[in-house]
Amino acid sequence: MKTPDFISEENTHLEKFRKIVQDSIEAEELIVYNLLHPPIERLSEGQKISDKVAKFGGSWRFIIAFGVVLSLWIIFNALIVVKFRFDPYPFILMNLILSCIAALQAPIIMMSQNRQEEKDRMMNENDYLINLKAEMQIRSLHQKMDLLLEEQIKTLFESQKSQLDILKTISVKIAKM
Repeated sequence: MKTPDFISEENTHLEKFRKIVQDSIEAEELIVYNLLHPPIERLSEGQKISDKVAKFGGSWRFIIAFGVVLSLWIIFNALIVVKFRFDPYPFILMNLILSCIAALQAPIIMMSQNRQEEKDRMMNENDYLINLKAEMQIRSLHQKMDLLLEEQIKTLFESQKSQLDILKTISVKIAKM
């Protein structure tokens, strides 16, 4: 009579494990889908241009080329005969051009930085989903461990009860002697 109860308890125990695993799998499906299928990034022509300008404007090639052009401008307008100078010493035209470049380049670079922030935000969301998945797996392991401990404690109490019954039986036999 004890064997069918034992089989029934084992089946209940296995069913609890199966439910924990099934719940974990169902909860992770959406996370895995979002990680495997990120949204496709569609760029407009303006966004592509802003990325290229920001990439070039933040490179050593740009800094060196810009330095060379400014140096040539200053040398040409300072050393050439007065007749051929197009921007004499205070270099007002050069300052105007530099101001225009800065005024145009700054918003273009900011647009590119905003897009980079969006990419970073999406990467952070993916990191969060990965961490959430790991947390769910840990939680599932905790549930399994709790279930195992619960079964072990139950088995321990049952064995203690049977030991107490045996001790009572022995005690009664000794008392009858």
